[in-house]
Amino acid sequence: MTLNSSLTNFASWQQQAEQCLIQSDYYKAAIIYEQAIEAEPEVKSHYWHLGLMLLLHGQEAEAQTTWLMAMMEGEPEQIELWNEELALILEAEAERRSALADRSTAYLLRHHLGEIQRKNVNNLLHLIQLSIELETFTGDELASWEIIELLRSKQPGKVDVNHLMQVLQLVLDCDPLHPLSRDFAEACLLHLEHLPKYFAVVLVAAINVAYSLLQPAQAVKLAELCQRIDAEDLELLRHLAAFYQNSGDYTKGIEIAKKCYSLLKPEALSDRVFANHLMLRGLMYAGGYREEAQKVVELQESLLRELVEQQPILNDSAQISRLLISTFFLPYLRDDLKQNRKIQNQVAALCQSNLQNYANEQAEWYKKRRSLVSKKLDKLDKPLKIGYLSNCLRQHSVGWLARWLFEYHNRDRFEIYGYFVNYKQKEDPLQEWYANQVNQAHKMGIDSREIAEKIYQDEIDILIDLDSLTLDISCEVMALKPALIQATWLGWDASGIPAVDYFIADPYVLPDDAQNYYSEKIWRLPQTYIAVDGFEVGVPTLRREHLNIPSDAIVYLSAQGGCKRHPDTIRLQMRILKAVPNSYFLIKGLAEEEAIKSFFHRIANEEGVDSDRLRFLPMVRSEAIHRANLSLADVVLDTYPYNGATTTLETLWMGIPLVTRVGEQFAARNSYTMMMNAGITQGIAWTDEEYVDWGIRLGKDSALRQKIAWQLQQSRHTAPLWNAEQFTQQMEKAYREMWQIYLDT
Repeated sequence: MTLNSSLTNFASWQQQAEQCLIQSDYYKAAIIYEQAIEAEPEVKSHYWHLGLMLLLHGQEAEAQTTWLMAMMEGEPEQIELWNEELALILEAEAERRSALADRSTAYLLRHHLGEIQRKNVNNLLHLIQLSIELETFTGDELASWEIIELLRSKQPGKVDVNHLMQVLQLVLDCDPLHPLSRDFAEACLLHLEHLPKYFAVVLVAAINVAYSLLQPAQAVKLAELCQRIDAEDLELLRHLAAFYQNSGDYTKGIEIAKKCYSLLKPEALSDRVFANHLMLRGLMYAGGYREEAQKVVELQESLLRELVEQQPILNDSAQISRLLISTFFLPYLRDDLKQNRKIQNQVAALCQSNLQNYANEQAEWYKKRRSLVSKKLDKLDKPLKIGYLSNCLRQHSVGWLARWLFEYHNRDRFEIYGYFVNYKQKEDPLQEWYANQVNQAHKMGIDSREIAEKIYQDEIDILIDLDSLTLDISCEVMALKPALIQATWLGWDASGIPAVDYFIADPYVLPDDAQNYYSEKIWRLPQTYIAVDGFEVGVPTLRREHLNIPSDAIVYLSAQGGCKRHPDTIRLQMRILKAVPNSYFLIKGLAEEEAIKSFFHRIANEEGVDSDRLRFLPMVRSEAIHRANLSLADVVLDTYPYNGATTTLETLWMGIPLVTRVGEQFAARNSYTMMMNAGITQGIAWTDEEYVDWGIRLGKDSALRQKIAWQLQQSRHTAPLWNAEQFTQQMEKAYREMWQIYLDT
């Protein structure tokens, strides 16, 4: 084939070839460039374009050969210039392909551009972006393409900082846990520290890593990058304190919380409340700092009383949500139903008022729906829409306990909706099990208004909150009142939020006069507020000889987190240990290891107990193994004023005698109601002296222990605590009665 007469100059060749390129006729375009080379062999751009057409036609090896042959005869200066020419051609076509959303071709072109210009940072950024969009990114490319080293070098070339910022966000969204993602973010800091968006992007990624991926230690590493920009940013310090505490570095978490508090002005009352709460949080979870924690909680109450008195108008939703959980630790420090509920109800009412004012249009719309909803009696026969709102429908204490209700629900009479707050982006079989148990599973994030709107759009009749004050997001949702009827169950005591209609309890877990102190209507189920059909039990990993405990010794156990370790109760436990010869005390639970050991050793010494009789057990890899290891104990000693809940159920299921001290508040009566509903009264103490007496008696009386173990074994067949199907029927009956009351009013 000879050159057409119209192809008399380069411009016309180029025009025709580009038209072929646009029409994806790469073969014809290649022929045109071959003819151009024949006519003008000294024009190198013909070779660059010919190679491009061959590459697009799938002839990758031929394209590379074409480019290489064209450069073989040049001097180094010429070759450098020709590389620049070829790079411009490849980049122009890559940009065109990206504009057409042809990412695969754009990636191919930029890959070859990278072979020519290995230190072209901007091209590497495009490659990262394209690989993420093509879902081929593994994170290892950050090393193989050497972009981190290039960004760290003093002269990486002119970096497009806006694109760098965009790619950083993509990397942190795609795989924030990859070991190189943090290194990449650190390298980007050298170029982006002047951009406020860098701070926000990295902090949001850290929050996601901490709470959605449950990796707080990795979140700390990201958040510490933000510290290099502004070490006194209050929002950063709030999150960083929590990250440290959640990762087990309580000392650092307390230190950061104290710094946050010290930076606040006296008039910033609501912020001071939360910063002080963060200090208290670290001290409580660490365990062993009760004296300091007591001083901090006294300050907290003083700040809260001042806050309630002022009734401030708060226009920051984050500020409101932080206040919602600021009363959380009061039940851990004292058993004072009246005072604890009073301040909790007051703060919750203040927060709801501010939240509904902040989201006024949304709250008013929900209120309008409630006033317009049809109240025909025939609606009683329709399947009720029950929504369950929680962050804990996963491998968590709430997740292990609530599953029986979900399993036994009558799907003919109830439509079940699950609202998974901050759905966990990690493998969790129990979380997936819950998602498969509901008619509609909404895997939500942390936007409370978005969650509330989804509940509203689903027209939920009864919304059950399983989180209460353990999670501010769930509290915010409840305060907006997106459902017709709202109730709190299982996860904690009632929140005190006025928009919550009911708190589901039973005859034992709250005293008879409790309604005087609750803003919610207490709905008492006839027997128990929780029942399970049992627990999975693994193979024990601990034996007495592993712990240097004689086979004939009496072994006491307490398995609770550091926040439940009250010094007064520990003193009672030491009195029991002192009175029972050849006895040992196993202590297990999340806490700061050295602090909790020092705490127990100090009290043991003060009570005249040899600290060699104390054993501190490590955490184990699964709940099933934890339950199996409970068989080490002869007697379990409960905590007070905050009892065990899941741990109590596990203890009773394993047939182990339990000593519990009953109080007035919900947290101090969990073990009591569970023992009553298992048919066991031996071990229930109403005073400190009874607690000690029961502990000593059960330690010395092996026949009594055997009797209780036998009773617990038999109770599996008859007791309400182990009849989840019957419990579910009682819950469903309560739902129908709640709905009837709503229709009648």
